[in-house]
Amino acid sequence: MSDEAEPSDLTPIDEALTAREGELTETGGGLSRRQAAFMGVPIDVMISVGRAKPLVSELVQLRRDSVLTLDSRIDDPVELYIGERLIARGELQEMDDGSGQLGVRLTEVADLSNGV
Repeated sequence: MSDEAEPSDLTPIDEALTAREGELTETGGGLSRRQAAFMGVPIDVMISVGRAKPLVSELVQLRRDSVLTLDSRIDDPVELYIGERLIARGELQEMDDGSGQLGVRLTEVADLSNGV
């Protein structure tokens, strides 16, 4: 069985937030001390915009300014992964601070209540 979430395993973000409302308590969200100890640990999240499948002959010819065609369109959602596990989908957007930095507005999230 794969750890990757299927589209039906993801929940729209507004539904997920509403469902989690009231779960948090003043005692650390109901987490055990062991769980709470991990909450401050940074974790890498990979954002995938699509995949390319060039032939090896095309790959060895890649140079600066070469363009790889992806299997997704500009308006398709991006996927967020922790390791191989799909945890969310969202839309790319430019941050409002004028830095030109990208962000992801989440539109669907997987149930992470059992951990990542």
